[in-house]
Amino acid sequence: MNAYSYDTEPPRRNLSTIVFGCLTILTLLCVVCVAGVFLAIFINPDSPLNPFPPPTLPALAALPTETPTNVIFTLPASWTPTNTLEPTLTETIQPSSTLPPTPTPVTLTATPTETPTPPPEGYPFVVRQGNPKAIPNIYHPELGCEWMGVGGQVVDLSNAPVIGLIVRLGGRAPGISVAEDVFSLTGLALNYGRSGYEFQLADRPVPSRGQLWVQLISQAGGPLSDKVFFDTYDNCDQNLIIIDFVQVRK
Repeated sequence: MNAYSYDTEPPRRNLSTIVFGCLTILTLLCVVCVAGVFLAIFINPDSPLNPFPPPTLPALAALPTETPTNVIFTLPASWTPTNTLEPTLTETIQPSSTLPPTPTPVTLTATPTETPTPPPEGYPFVVRQGNPKAIPNIYHPELGCEWMGVGGQVVDLSNAPVIGLIVRLGGRAPGISVAEDVFSLTGLALNYGRSGYEFQLADRPVPSRGQLWVQLISQAGGPLSDKVFFDTYDNCDQNLIIIDFVQVRK
């Protein structure tokens, strides 16, 4: 046998080399599969292979289309000029002098007013003791002597203010303009108290003697007090007449 022998067997592959080769092939297959999936998702994001599909966009709002309508313009009728007559001057006859009418004397007859009948036990409200009384105009100092009036307040049996009663002013006096029926409500003139009332008689002090009066009336129209007559004075220190009413019975 020669020193060089050519009968040697080829080396045998061991098991680990076979396993490593199989794993390599599987890895390449997995890479190819993953690349294919990514490519499919990239081309079509809405593919069912995409675990995170893009959100569905809302449907586009369809705006209504405006349908044009034919507008027919009617031209006005053509203007035809007409001849206008020139006005002629008409002479106006001046009226002749007329004598003024002869004044006819008118006699006014006073209609007697019905005097309310008090209840058997008398009226529930009377004038406070010491009233009426005349004091200076303390509630309208800005007017001073250019104001004259009458006012006061009304209290009940417990000396609490009574709000919402009607106060009537009546009578006539020279230099004092009082309407036929002048009314006020207790609670409107808070200067005199919570149940205060007030009437302006004139814009200056005017004297009178028992020609004016005030009276309390209920919301139903029935009298709650007698007519209280009072005097007025031509003195700036006595141009406010105070008349308070107090309740004496229910």
